[in-house]
Amino acid sequence: MIKAAVILAAGKGSRMMERTKDRPKGSLAVDEKPIIEHSIAKLLACGIEKIVIGTGYKHDWYEQLAARYPQIRCVYNPHYPESGSMYTLLMLKDHIQEDFLLLESDLLYEKNALCVLLEQDRADVILAGSFSRSGDEVFIETDDSHHLVNLSKDREKLRRLDAELVGISKLSLSTYRKLCRYAEAILPANLGLDYEYALVGIAREVELYVQKLSDLAWCEVDDEDHWTRAVEVIYPIIKAREAIPAPVQRNILLNPGPATTTDTVKYAQVVPDICPREEAFGEVMTYLAAELTRFVADPAEYATVLFGGSGTAAVEAMISSAVGEGMLLIVNNGAYGMRMCRIADIYGLSYVAYNSPADDAIDLAALETFIQSSLQPIRYLAIVHSETTTGLLNDIGAVGEICRRHGIVMLVDAISSYAAIPIDMKAMHIHYLAASANKNLQGMAGVSFVIARRDQMEASRLIKPRNLYLHLYDQYQYFAKTSQMRFTPPVQTLYALKQAILETKWEGIEARYRRYCDAWETLIAGITRLGLTHLVPIQHHSKLITAIREPSVEGYNFQEMHDYFYRRGFTIYPGKLEGQHTFRVANIGAITHRDMERFLGLLEQYLQEIRLKNPPA
Repeated sequence: MIKAAVILAAGKGSRMMERTKDRPKGSLAVDEKPIIEHSIAKLLACGIEKIVIGTGYKHDWYEQLAARYPQIRCVYNPHYPESGSMYTLLMLKDHIQEDFLLLESDLLYEKNALCVLLEQDRADVILAGSFSRSGDEVFIETDDSHHLVNLSKDREKLRRLDAELVGISKLSLSTYRKLCRYAEAILPANLGLDYEYALVGIAREVELYVQKLSDLAWCEVDDEDHWTRAVEVIYPIIKAREAIPAPVQRNILLNPGPATTTDTVKYAQVVPDICPREEAFGEVMTYLAAELTRFVADPAEYATVLFGGSGTAAVEAMISSAVGEGMLLIVNNGAYGMRMCRIADIYGLSYVAYNSPADDAIDLAALETFIQSSLQPIRYLAIVHSETTTGLLNDIGAVGEICRRHGIVMLVDAISSYAAIPIDMKAMHIHYLAASANKNLQGMAGVSFVIARRDQMEASRLIKPRNLYLHLYDQYQYFAKTSQMRFTPPVQTLYALKQAILETKWEGIEARYRRYCDAWETLIAGITRLGLTHLVPIQHHSKLITAIREPSVEGYNFQEMHDYFYRRGFTIYPGKLEGQHTFRVANIGAITHRDMERFLGLLEQYLQEIRLKNPPA
């Protein structure tokens, strides 16, 4: 069992000189505790009994720290201004006489990172994560056995990118001695050598296993952007994960929302009771509104209006509040386009439906001709981005360009696409966009919102209100003045939404969509292998939900199949397209392609069982 750790802390942190001009980088406090002390606490909790810190810049701060911890010994590198981290590591030879964990001083990470390394049977392990997109990544190339081949900050120097270096490793004493011999052979000519590149230098003689943790929350702090991300996103996620008292039973929801959530989102609802009119809760609401806007637009030009309610509440608020005098055109190519028609009917709006196939792309030329030939000028256009009926993805960028050419205000139902498929409201000419918390944001059901251009929202005040609770302008104006909803909000659900936003920022919308696409590709390959087909052509598919034709097998019954999966922790959804016998499988939420592989295994098993029960005559 490893009992020793080494922390490299000699660097000057020159890219953060305003913060580090009188202190080392490891002393910067997050949640009122220096970064390095977060590491020390985790190391001690994992059974580490001896910690050696290689110091340099402002070394006296670390020596004062060591005075408080009997487990710590500091070793000063007087050549820190011109030397790299390998020189500091080399100077620790007299203090390293056993296998150890090697860390950098400017890391924030989950305790699980240490647990995984300590539990690994291999003697030498380099911890890696998914790509952080931090702008200062060290990329790793491995062989097919996951052993280190090369690493570099320059992508072009690697044959392939397999992972990103975290900055935590487990090294055996024999490997450390090989590192030292390698370094001594090229020093002092290469005094600036960093330990990572020394590892590459010995990789041919030592098997350095790269352990990738794709879901690890961690960050390195090298500059102001890193610092902001560490404080605002990464540390809150780490803190939430490490505070979970016990895992919650995990069900895989393959229905199109609400989606499977993380335990951290679930537990975020467990907060002290608070009156939603308090200033502290107003600050939560302000954060939510700004960050929800920022995912798709500039908060200086666009604003988010929050409502307690499902996604349909947001769509109804948008249509009933934003459509004034003039004709509304609704693109109807699924159940949710039809729902917008129903809303327009109820409010007595002047509208016309443009009917398009539910399983194929909109004919854009025909749509524009329809607009041009309308007897009454089209003033507004409403469209669903991702039609949950079938999985069809409408090209809102192209439709937005048509709207721009004809001076049309575009309203988009993005309930099933927001926070998965990248959207740029300004570039796509979107004036209003409706979404909800419980789909790709991976939050809880009960919160929806409309994001709109501020100038458009201000202009809508001239439209006579058609309702009270869902009136968009009144809700917008009240929030601008008070940072509150007009009526009682779902308090705990909004705390869950805050956590879901943090996790979305951490993962990144493009990376989240790639994860969803991986699960979708697994699904399509699997149903194809099982002889099933889906409705929407791949080139027009959202890759978020799939309408699958029901199997033509004697004895098949959707409800029985649903119950079969439900008993095994999976939920699927019936079809919603009239005249088509389908069921639907979504691949959104906190799931991966491996969950989809499990689903496909059960689907194959189910089909085999009903065939055995109902042999052909």
